[in-house]
Amino acid sequence: MLCLNKQIIESLRLHLNDTGSSAVQIAILTLKIKSLTKHFRKFPKDYSSKLGFIKMIAKRKKLLKYLQLNDNNMYITVTSALGLRK
Repeated sequence: MLCLNKQIIESLRLHLNDTGSSAVQIAILTLKIKSLTKHFRKFPKDYSSKLGFIKMIAKRKKLLKYLQLNDNNMYITVTSALGLRK
C-alpha cells in the first residue's frame, strides 16, 4: 500500500522535489485522511484527533475547489488517481 501511495504522489508531482503543488498536497492529505479513518474505526472516542481530521478534510476540499477552478484537467486527473468522487 505504501508503494502504491508513493507512485500516486510521484505521478502527480510537477518536478523532483514537489510538495507544494495543489495536486501533491491533495494526495498527501488524502493519504493522511485514509489512515485516520482506519484509526477512528479502532478508537471511535478519540475526539482530540477528530478536530485535526476535520481540518484536513476542509483543507482538501478547498484545494480541490481551487484546482477545479484553475486547472480542470489536473482536477480530473487527481480525482481519478485518488479515487475521490465529486
